[in-house]
Amino acid sequence: MAPAGKVTGFHKEGSDWFCNAGLPNDITVVVDDIKFHLHKFPLVSKCGKIARICEESSEKAFIAAFEEFPGGPDTFLIAVKFCYGLRVELTPRNIVIVYCAADYLQMTDEYGEDNLLSKSENFFHKNVLHNWKDCILALQSSNPVIARAEKLQIISKCLSALSMMVCTDPSLFGWPMMMYGSLQSPGGSILWNGINTGARIQSVESDWWFEDISYLSVGLFERLINTMETRGIRPEILVGAIMYYARKYLPGLGRWQSGHSRKTRTFASFSLTPAVVDQKVLIETIEKLIPEKKGKSFCRFLLGLLRVALILGVNQMCKDSLERRVGMQLEVATLDSLLIPAYSDSDTLYNVDCVERIIHHFMASESRITLFSPSSLDPETSPSSEPLRKVAKLIDNYIAEVASDIHLKPRKMRSLAEALPESSRPLHDGLYRALDIYFKAHPWLSEKEKEELCNTIDYQKLSIDACAHASQNARLPLRVALQVLFFEQMQLRTALAGCLHVMDTESAPAGPIPSQIVQRDGWRTVVQVNQVLKVDMDNMRSRVGELEEEFSKIKQEMKRVTKSHSSLSSPRLVARKIGCKLVPRSSDAQPDTVDITGPTPRASVEQARRPHHSRHWKSFSLF
Repeated sequence: MAPAGKVTGFHKEGSDWFCNAGLPNDITVVVDDIKFHLHKFPLVSKCGKIARICEESSEKAFIAAFEEFPGGPDTFLIAVKFCYGLRVELTPRNIVIVYCAADYLQMTDEYGEDNLLSKSENFFHKNVLHNWKDCILALQSSNPVIARAEKLQIISKCLSALSMMVCTDPSLFGWPMMMYGSLQSPGGSILWNGINTGARIQSVESDWWFEDISYLSVGLFERLINTMETRGIRPEILVGAIMYYARKYLPGLGRWQSGHSRKTRTFASFSLTPAVVDQKVLIETIEKLIPEKKGKSFCRFLLGLLRVALILGVNQMCKDSLERRVGMQLEVATLDSLLIPAYSDSDTLYNVDCVERIIHHFMASESRITLFSPSSLDPETSPSSEPLRKVAKLIDNYIAEVASDIHLKPRKMRSLAEALPESSRPLHDGLYRALDIYFKAHPWLSEKEKEELCNTIDYQKLSIDACAHASQNARLPLRVALQVLFFEQMQLRTALAGCLHVMDTESAPAGPIPSQIVQRDGWRTVVQVNQVLKVDMDNMRSRVGELEEEFSKIKQEMKRVTKSHSSLSSPRLVARKIGCKLVPRSSDAQPDTVDITGPTPRASVEQARRPHHSRHWKSFSLF
């Protein structure tokens, strides 16, 4: 009788395994420094690899060493038990490793009917590939033997099966999926302690599988997403799975994804061990997987991913790609997600260089859109200009937020302000506010540096309130303050002229009412608007009077200073020298001669303009 007929099991002595056959062993197999003292006959009758080793050896008892055996000593013990006729249990957790071990030992049907290789193959195809849970378990357990499993097409078959099941209604299968924290029966009803409650789940969410596949390794997850994309699963669903996986293994993303609550899932039928993930590899992999998609939540996710990528120090190509993706949808970004701290040795609090690169990517994408847009569209009113205006407002707020950083250099402030074209800002109030915050946080700046920064502002695009604030702002250079005063007076004169024109039109003899006005708003609306304009006109009339009085005092002070210089005897030349253009008035015809001894121009200007603007400082508070 063969020794296998007397085997009752195996026992371990120290680190060596022995067979309870009652016969001396005649072959020793070494697997990872663990010795198995066995018998030739049961092994040769089942294993082609051992049979060839025995044929090549002339010794009665010899030692065979197996290098890199799939699954190690534990899996070899399962194969040995099968050779000795002992019961072997195949499960979704060990099927892939046993399958690979049987292939390694060449346990084909040529060396025995219904051998371990065919048994493993049948179990895999009939049980594992038709069950969602078993596919996940099999894939997770395949990491130690991934190369051989790939050769046997085990991995690709599992991935294809999972992709097919994601596209199918899960209630048609007997999958113990965890949704709403409860186990479901094959018919889709809820189970309580294994008892069918009869309660039906009305709908199946498209993200029911996100949690399960998040237990796969990064490599398997990447391959699964690619397989699902090939099968035609919608990109927005795949993006959801990618974002779920990233948030699970990149805790830094949690703060920037507060709007997405993770469902609580408990595993009643099986438990999975979270994968061991290299975060740098994960970010670089996710960057390749995510499609070209736009949206507020997706942009926030990308900025969070970029933030973590800068912390971990991923490769430059990955960072450049993330910055480009963010730049392509910068108009939907938010200020808090754009405030990326500087994690390197930089002195600044925020990574301003990164944001500047993102702006350049946005402008590059906008220029491509403009090339394909109709040339007849007005750039100020065309739909393509709307994202540009949104980004300009966002960047103005960003500059104002980082302006309080005392280590931020003036040239960096200017490069941020000039990163967008002048046409992107209908009003320059936001830019003025940002520069005023910067001047307040950097009182040591020279007049030249302040003037260079102020050159980024178009004073004609400042609102009346902003002009009123700037005209009394002691932090601005004198030349800038005079320019602001001039443009403020011009705006008020223009507005007043418009109001007077409306009043003249209203007091004129009644004529035919324009049909467009009647059809659109009605005559009553026009009358109400005129009444409002009357009130505004009275206010502006008062304001213009104050400004004219103040401007007259400024001109007198300037004449005192310039009297001794023959080339600058005219106040208009002085004003033109400092960048202003005076409005001609009847009072200018009489030149005044005043003694040059007196206060300095700056002191006189500041003394003249302080009492007249106290109420305007209150009406326009930017801080």
